[in-house]
Amino acid sequence: MGTQARLGLTLRRRAGAPPEPLWLEWLALAGVLGFATWLLGARGVWALLLNSDPTGITLVIVIVFAASTLWCGARARVLQVQRNAFGAGRTAPGWAADYWAALSQDKANSDTALDLLMEHTHGPHGTAWWVNAVQLKLGLLGKVIGFSILALDIGHMQGFDAGQSQDLLRSLTTGLGVALLTTMVGLVGNILLGLQLTRLDRYADQLVADIQRVGLARWQGQLGEPP
Repeated sequence: MGTQARLGLTLRRRAGAPPEPLWLEWLALAGVLGFATWLLGARGVWALLLNSDPTGITLVIVIVFAASTLWCGARARVLQVQRNAFGAGRTAPGWAADYWAALSQDKANSDTALDLLMEHTHGPHGTAWWVNAVQLKLGLLGKVIGFSILALDIGHMQGFDAGQSQDLLRSLTTGLGVALLTTMVGLVGNILLGLQLTRLDRYADQLVADIQRVGLARWQGQLGEPP
């Protein structure tokens, strides 16, 4: 079997291969996160976190993470549908069919067609990565506010009275608690959302590579008839 024939056979197998269950992977992750949320609530961790942060930054970070995770689920579903359309071949409407049609009409516009394909597959992820960075910045903002509260409490001290040591420690630990808790929640949210976005990016990268490989080989006469 010649090199071109082997390449064509490989591309056909790849195009017809069952897609990776990206959306099912996200559903499994969502189940784990849901169970962890319930467990933390049953243990009283959520009440401790929210009550220990008078600034409300912790609650904002949790809401941002929850909304972003739901968006990742919707995005995983879209990519899964487009991967299925790619496997169905040229007759199925989708990003792959649009890219192949652009190549067949005018090969000189292949760069424009690739730019459009990249916008479809990766464009929305840029905003999601920005939101992921916002979680970390909110955690750092909470740290700054917490240490500011701590510094102000120390600055208001007129002297040290052993009888007021309990109240003094309580006021000081409030600022320290805000600083540490918001930073911790921001870091955890940043890591978990970053894992989801990295998986989406890698899936989109593979989808673009497969679409390009099949499309370029087809219009160069290496694949033969469309699948």
